[in-house]
Amino acid sequence: MTKLALVLLLFSLGMAMQLVQSTNDEPKEVDEWIQKLHHGEEKVSRLHFYFHDTLSGKNPSAVEVAEASMTKKSPTSFGLLNIFDDPLTEGPESTSKLVGRAQGLYGSAGQQELGLLLAMNLFFTTGKFNGSCLTILGRNAVFHSIREMPIIGGTGAFRLARGFAQAKTHFLNLTSGDAIVEYHVVAMHY
Repeated sequence: MTKLALVLLLFSLGMAMQLVQSTNDEPKEVDEWIQKLHHGEEKVSRLHFYFHDTLSGKNPSAVEVAEASMTKKSPTSFGLLNIFDDPLTEGPESTSKLVGRAQGLYGSAGQQELGLLLAMNLFFTTGKFNGSCLTILGRNAVFHSIREMPIIGGTGAFRLARGFAQAKTHFLNLTSGDAIVEYHVVAMHY
């Protein structure tokens, strides 16, 4: 065995020991949750809310953070990247009850059609899901009437979540880019 192979083997064994040791240091609440998981039933939660993405005005909820050198010449704004912290409400009106925040980023990833790469956490601030998040990562073809994106995980009440979100544009201002999007979410979790 070469010296390099021996060093790599010892390093790997050390990392494995760290992993084994770290599982014994889990918070008590996590350990109890894992024990209950074996006996728990999977739940299905259906959520409905509106996402308010505001790029205009004095206090936008979404801002441009980067663009490629060709973005301004692209019909799809290819290479544009925005970060957002958007309110989620019960109804489409901005005065409707706030139920959470959508926080993440979207980038224009399509050259032929406006298709956004969307990475967001839906953070709920009311009701039985208060403090819990769902994470969505997928393609959002904004000019399609209904877009479907996968749920890839969650926290709190949504641990081990999977499922999908369907988005439908309720309002879009093509000049400012401001939008209100209706979401129907189906999340399976424990």
